[in-house]
Amino acid sequence: MTSSAQPGSKRTTEVRLILICGLPGSGKTTLAKKLAPEVPAVRFCPDEWKHDLGMDYYDEPGRLRLEQRLWRLGQELLTLGQSVILENGFWAREERDELRLAARTLGVAVELHYLEASVEELWPRLELRNEEAKLGTVPIKRSDLEKWAGQFEAPDAAELALFDNNQSATTRGDRRAHT
Repeated sequence: MTSSAQPGSKRTTEVRLILICGLPGSGKTTLAKKLAPEVPAVRFCPDEWKHDLGMDYYDEPGRLRLEQRLWRLGQELLTLGQSVILENGFWAREERDELRLAARTLGVAVELHYLEASVEELWPRLELRNEEAKLGTVPIKRSDLEKWAGQFEAPDAAELALFDNNQSATTRGDRRAHT
């Protein structure tokens, strides 16, 4: 499936689903905001939606309902020829597999951008983000970050090979993601 980037534009881009994978503070939103105009794609950030809807950031059933709804919207857009970026974090391989396979049934390319960073790299970024308290950002405790790092299933080379971009990004201290 292809779509024109802009009316009258000669550039054609393949419609794709872009999954941004990583722990809090790894640069998911930064990367998604950079990619959205370049692709072009509609970007869905669950944390921003939770803020706008007045949801508790730690309401797990609410988070799941929201992410399911955003995915349904994403599927509609993909079907209409519009690329979509989801920046949910995608901590589990099973979740990434489900979305990759579902997007394939829609006939669209699927990219996985994995932002790898250690707790030692992430914590100073999160401390700063916590202090800034910008709208749509979740306040995070170090103990939560450490717990989540233990739960996170990082994609390996075999999994990355299943995606159309077949590459990972690594963040190292400077908050820039390279893909």
